[in-house]
Amino acid sequence: MRRVLLAMSGGVDSSTAAVILKDQGYDVVGCTMQLWDYRRNPQKDGKPQFGRCCSLDDVHDARRVAEKLGFPFYVINLQEQFERTVIEPFITDYLEGKTPIPCTRCNTFLKFDQLLVFARKIGIDQVATGHYARVSRQPDQDYVLMKSRHPAKDQSYYLFELTQEQLASIQFPVGDYEKSKVRKIAGSSGLGTAEKEESQEICFVPDGNYGRFIERHAGEVNEMLLPILEKSAQPGPILFKDGTPMGTHSGLYNFTVGQRRGLGIAHSRPLYVLRLNVQHNTLTVGYREDLYSQGLTADRINWVSGPVPEKPVKARVRIRSRHQEAPATITLNQSNGSGWQARVLFEAPQMSVTPGQAAVFYQGERVLGGGWITGRI
Repeated sequence: MRRVLLAMSGGVDSSTAAVILKDQGYDVVGCTMQLWDYRRNPQKDGKPQFGRCCSLDDVHDARRVAEKLGFPFYVINLQEQFERTVIEPFITDYLEGKTPIPCTRCNTFLKFDQLLVFARKIGIDQVATGHYARVSRQPDQDYVLMKSRHPAKDQSYYLFELTQEQLASIQFPVGDYEKSKVRKIAGSSGLGTAEKEESQEICFVPDGNYGRFIERHAGEVNEMLLPILEKSAQPGPILFKDGTPMGTHSGLYNFTVGQRRGLGIAHSRPLYVLRLNVQHNTLTVGYREDLYSQGLTADRINWVSGPVPEKPVKARVRIRSRHQEAPATITLNQSNGSGWQARVLFEAPQMSVTPGQAAVFYQGERVLGGGWITGRI
């Protein structure tokens, strides 16, 4: 019998993935990753706050699903790796004026790296998750990362860093289903997660206050971040786009490109954050129309499906997880052996190109690849 290690978050998607895999004849082994010590979270009513992902309750829910469906279940502790590969870069990026995507790093370095390592240690060569995406392969061709068949739930944006080796070992059982069907399968199987709410916020920042999280944990994660935090926490000038002083900001790490609220400036028109200059500790603001860019630059490009193109490519590009893909021309180049970089020019200007976010490239349902935004054009 074929064996597969299923990453279980305690939610309905991975629970339903277990049902689908068992119906397909797989010998399923369940696994939840312990990533964060929630005792480190802010207290509310004398108890630590939990997100809707990877909490202790989620671990219990995953275990109950495994017991209900009759397969073994493990919890593996990856807290040290999570802190090093997800938390520290998350804090560092904010302190450098970027807006990070921790879920992508968690997928890249834990769910599809460390989890595969664990799977092979126990004699399993396939890993499955509850992501809404698909993997396709034609005979004698590379593996191809594909969008979910349910566009509203597609999570391929977070998976662009996967490698061909990883794609060969990954299954996404719910990628062919709509959410309503996933819940129906879970309900008909008697699973208690069938109507469980979806995870929304970043799992380790349950109150959504990124600034407070950085203040609480920068020193714990890496003492060398403390002087950077101290510098980033210094108040500095808010400048209008023409350089006119408008006010004083409360510390750059509290702001992101496109932000409107929390500026504390009275003006005749709404103002938005356009740029964060860490070197000069300045925050530049302007109007909504000033947020639009004709293009972007990106580095650390991973061309996940097929060979890297030698000529410019026409594709559709997503610059945020919920951004409507926009047609663009992508030109790749390699800089001094430091990896692939991209210059992306849109057919129509796009709003809030944000350093630290990902630009992911698509042709139809196929994910070509992506990279990390470094600037706007």
